[in-house]
Amino acid sequence: MEMTMHFPLLLLICSLCSAQLQTESDNEVIPLAKETEPQRREPTNASDRQQTCVQDIHAVVREMSIALAEQRVEIKHLQRENEAQAAKLRELELQKTEVDKLKQQLQAQTAELITIKARTNVTENQVEALKRDEQVKQVAFSASLLASGSGTLGPFNTHTPLVFRHVVANIGNAYNPNTGFFIAPVRGAYHFEFYIGATGHASYASGAVLVKNGEHIFLAYEHQPSGHGTSANGATLLLEVGDVVFLRLWVNTRIYDDGNHFSTFSGHLLFTM
Repeated sequence: MEMTMHFPLLLLICSLCSAQLQTESDNEVIPLAKETEPQRREPTNASDRQQTCVQDIHAVVREMSIALAEQRVEIKHLQRENEAQAAKLRELELQKTEVDKLKQQLQAQTAELITIKARTNVTENQVEALKRDEQVKQVAFSASLLASGSGTLGPFNTHTPLVFRHVVANIGNAYNPNTGFFIAPVRGAYHFEFYIGATGHASYASGAVLVKNGEHIFLAYEHQPSGHGTSANGATLLLEVGDVVFLRLWVNTRIYDDGNHFSTFSGHLLFTM
């Protein structure tokens, strides 16, 4: 800006000095005989003015040189600032790139974490299922007819459910000593055995039938006129979850039990299916 202002000023000074010198040169055409003393001194004054004009030009040139040097210094300073800002911009771009990479890594890690959590939940569910299966696979029971004392049941004129109340084992709690029902907790093959004790009688035998969901499966039956006798039977059944197995006293028969536990009902899971 200063260079732009000083250059027209320099041109103006040069123009004025040239015009002044031309005017003075034109005015100096005077006959030598008619020169007076003041007129003879005028060339000296013109020379002085020319020297003053040159000095002014030199002064302007010096000012322009100083302004030019200052502008060069300012340009270098601006260049350094521009380079610093460019370097900072490159650094920010690198940081932005790194941030974008970190964001992508974070998203990938988040997705992986979600997958791991899902797998963990599945694994936990599988473990719980295995635990339940393992618990369900442990199914066995055994019980005798009377909880205490001795006695004979029957005869009755219809098939009558038997409740074996003295439980010696009930792993898995599939047998109910209040109803005499065994309810299958899992699909599989089960084995059942039952023993029917009785005292001899001339008119009445002893007998019981294994029942699955109301269907008669196997019968144990014996008729002995005197003394003590025992009949027994067993069966392996494929049961679905919720199937019911129990014993019924056969119609017009008797069953006996005492502290020796002659009459028993037992069963256990062989394997799941």
